[in-house]
Amino acid sequence: MTQSEDGRPPWLDAPDPGPYPYEETHDLRTGPDLHPALRGLLPFVGVWRGRGGGEYPTIESFQYAQEISFSHDGRPFLHYRGRAWLVTPDGEPIRPAAREVGWWRPVMGEDGAATDEVEALFCTPTGIMELHLGKITGVRVEMSTDAIVRTSTAKEVTAGHRLYGIVDRALLYAQDMAAVGQPLTAHLAARLIRVAG
Repeated sequence: MTQSEDGRPPWLDAPDPGPYPYEETHDLRTGPDLHPALRGLLPFVGVWRGRGGGEYPTIESFQYAQEISFSHDGRPFLHYRGRAWLVTPDGEPIRPAAREVGWWRPVMGEDGAATDEVEALFCTPTGIMELHLGKITGVRVEMSTDAIVRTSTAKEVTAGHRLYGIVDRALLYAQDMAAVGQPLTAHLAARLIRVAG
């Protein structure tokens, strides 16, 4: 690293660089071109919103609303963001619920082309990070946990399975979870409609 005459790094006194100069988009009509490696995940790019239900042996069942977005910046991965809120049966908001962010990455073959395999990283504010490995089959992605890392205060989660698919132009998904001493069990299911992209 170069230093100025007084021994200080040059970036220490650099001016504000301005806002982030690269566009990220969930709309394939604007922004950077979709990286060729993401063609298998193209149907998921966009913003999706809808309703779902949750259950687990250790809690009461519940209904929720959710928004999921898949965006890209021209590089070979999708940025994933999900946020949910609990709702009454009539859809009235009760309170914020689960949030997660992450990345979906196609696995590249020796020839440099994307395979039908995908890696997905999910991180929650409750102290859980999950690595899922899966397969893309048409407009369906099925994935299971390969590794889970938890903070010392996070709930015990030991495995997960997720299924995403486009059905009649809607995004349907189901999520199973093994946690707090329970085996892999159905936990969440929802139907989301594309609202942007």
